[in-house]
Amino acid sequence: MILEESQNSNPREKNEWGAVTLRKPVPTSVAGSHDSFSYWVDEKSPVGPDQTPAIKRLARISLVKKLMKKWSVTQNLTFREQLEAGIRYFDLRVSSKPGDADQEIYFIHGLFGIKVSDGLMEIDSFLTQHPQEIVFLDFNHFYAMDEAHHKRLVLRIQEAFGNKLCSACSVESMTLQALWKKKCQVLIFYHCPFYKQYPFLWPGKKIPAPWANTTSVRKLILFLETTLSERAPRGSFHVSQAILTPRVKTIARGLVGGLKNTLVHRNLPAILDWVKTQKPGAMGVNIITSDFVDLVDFATTVIELNDLLQEDRALAKC
Repeated sequence: MILEESQNSNPREKNEWGAVTLRKPVPTSVAGSHDSFSYWVDEKSPVGPDQTPAIKRLARISLVKKLMKKWSVTQNLTFREQLEAGIRYFDLRVSSKPGDADQEIYFIHGLFGIKVSDGLMEIDSFLTQHPQEIVFLDFNHFYAMDEAHHKRLVLRIQEAFGNKLCSACSVESMTLQALWKKKCQVLIFYHCPFYKQYPFLWPGKKIPAPWANTTSVRKLILFLETTLSERAPRGSFHVSQAILTPRVKTIARGLVGGLKNTLVHRNLPAILDWVKTQKPGAMGVNIITSDFVDLVDFATTVIELNDLLQEDRALAKC
């Protein structure tokens, strides 16, 4: 979501918040990516602790890791490229790495990704260049992490963003005007009790993300509609995960093709058609995530839903 007016002629470089009153809360339609960091995973590293013992044994065969990569990667674009495309919500899963002497924290989705600190610095670089942009960083899965690992991760977050971090508060009290005045640009959601130790860590319950866990577009859309109708009208953001999840038999049938070619590419247009029918607001869509956000005009489609808010205000004045 490009918050500031841009001189760039690129249609994606638009003011996403143009339809939002500055003194109103921020329930706008936000484009997000699923497993946002997975554009690069390391075939040479150990299999992640998020995998079963059986997979870890199989992964001793080098070919298995190559096949795992085809199903672990859910994005083509780097953090910077996603930001430039209009993505503002990032789905993050992290882990310590066995044998890592520096005790760093890494992104993880079956295989290890880049260091979390490197990804955060890439995001911060963009935010520094775009001081009216706001991002949602959702740390929702933690693997092989004790208290020392959590402290290291939080330190990396502080080092990357400093005063850009937004302290947790009521969702309804958040306005663009207030965020810009405080120069706050980063909301960190932390799905672990450790969040209580830091004022800038938002509890995970403030950003629920129901998961359909299906390979069927029909079932996915029904699930998205149902969970939207059941979402809390106040007190939290809401993530609609517009993603399909492969079953074991799905992977077996499309082993070489991978997630993108087997499941995403042919179904994403239908999912995007559903997105186009949505409306943002208290009981409507808020944050919508997708795999491979570059395959269709996903971010722009989600962003343009905000125009409906402006139309409603215009009608209300009639």
